[in-house]
Amino acid sequence: THHLIYFFKQLDRIIIHQQVDLLEGILGTETSSKYEIKNHLGQRVYFAVEENDCFDRNLCSPIRAFTIRIADNMGREVITVSRPLRCNSCWFPCFLQELEVQSPPGTIAGYVVQNWDPFLPKFTIQNESKEDVLKIIGPCATCGCFEDVEFEVKALNEMSTIGKISKYWSGFVNNVFTNTANFGIQVPVDLDVRIKAVMIGACFLIDLMFFEHSLDAL
Repeated sequence: THHLIYFFKQLDRIIIHQQVDLLEGILGTETSSKYEIKNHLGQRVYFAVEENDCFDRNLCSPIRAFTIRIADNMGREVITVSRPLRCNSCWFPCFLQELEVQSPPGTIAGYVVQNWDPFLPKFTIQNESKEDVLKIIGPCATCGCFEDVEFEVKALNEMSTIGKISKYWSGFVNNVFTNTANFGIQVPVDLDVRIKAVMIGACFLIDLMFFEHSLDAL
């Protein structure tokens, strides 16, 4: 816990890098998603692994339930991100997406809650008491020829922008186009460390909802 506080207190930028096995794409089989969480210098501070079963991953994605366990370089779990199985239809706002972030595991740090909107992806960041803290608002189109996409982090009145979550596409790797991508989180350096942990959870939810199957048409 002390390491987590030290890491987040000094950072206003966090990088999440997905690890994609090119052989996995060639063989047509999927393994659990793996991520590296890095500081602004590109140094890995944490790594993350998604836990799910094959049934969920193959038949329910991207609405599947998941648990992502984030550990430090010593293997000690520091953050747990979990989401129950939810319907993913925008026509049924009662089934909007929500996930819970614990840091340390067993202690609620906060929640990411999807808000219904007919045009824009919108989410609310909540603290451990379910009190609204920040808003996240995405663009009207999140898939445009693998261009970088930015979600703005805003105050509750949605007037002032205080940060952003960006999806950066990596492009071609050894002549094989993969959906390997980085997420970059930019927030005020003095933002509560627990809310910074929740922002990591927001990245995973956004990735699952909007980007996981961006290459299906290729």
